[in-house]
Amino acid sequence: MKVTYLKSIWRLVTANAESKVGFAIVSVFVLTAIVEGIGGFSILPYDPIQTGTGAPFSPPSWSHPFGTEVLGRDMFSRVIAGTPTDAYVSFFVVGFSCLFGGFLGSMAGYVGGFLEEALMRITDVFFSIPAIILAMSVVFVLGNGPVNVMIALTLIWWPAYARLSRSEALRLRNMNFVISARLAGVSTPRIVFRHIFRVSATTLLIYATLDIGTVILVYSGLSYLGLAVRIPYPDWGVMVGSSEQYIFLAPWLPIIPAIIIFLVAFGFSLLGDGLKAAMQRERGM
Repeated sequence: MKVTYLKSIWRLVTANAESKVGFAIVSVFVLTAIVEGIGGFSILPYDPIQTGTGAPFSPPSWSHPFGTEVLGRDMFSRVIAGTPTDAYVSFFVVGFSCLFGGFLGSMAGYVGGFLEEALMRITDVFFSIPAIILAMSVVFVLGNGPVNVMIALTLIWWPAYARLSRSEALRLRNMNFVISARLAGVSTPRIVFRHIFRVSATTLLIYATLDIGTVILVYSGLSYLGLAVRIPYPDWGVMVGSSEQYIFLAPWLPIIPAIIIFLVAFGFSLLGDGLKAAMQRERGM
């Protein structure tokens, strides 16, 4: 069953050029995060925190592919070292939101009544406040740092998945296989998990793929504002924010991490759009 499901996902990934390009970009991002996360700074060409590894404001070269910054730290090593944080935050936020919001929405859509109405009103409250403003407010309460930013984003990210899974549950709850399970005496939680939530998993996965890029953009924005990782620790958003004053003197300093953020978000967008188009073709939509 698991092998069949993975094969169906792989078929969607390889269904069109859009998803293939997106998958290639995402794979590089994920593999870089894993390798650097396991190996740490020791696998990098230079220590990303150590100053004086090169002359300040050195342009891109063979020894420093992304140049160096104001204190002579190697930008290539700093960009690679900042990758795991963005990966951890984005995958945790989207993964937890998908599981928690997805199951809650599936339960509300299947059961209906007070639970569904309560869920809709709660999500309305979250959607009425701009996500970035709400996230900033939570971070101000909890304090700065990547863990607190991750908590803040998770608190505001799950309602979209609850809404999406609730709509899927409304579509599925009157299907023959769900009615048969109910008549057979299968418990409500088991029906929701096995026949509603699991069937909705592909739709949620495609939405989550699109959403990871959005989380990376929002997290980078919060880092840019100084609410996540603090200097000198490497982080893409911090690199853009701390070096924007040198845009004319050393334009590679803010531009390169900004391009990396864009490429990763673009890769997840391409992959998600490609998966969505492939699934719609399979369903004959």
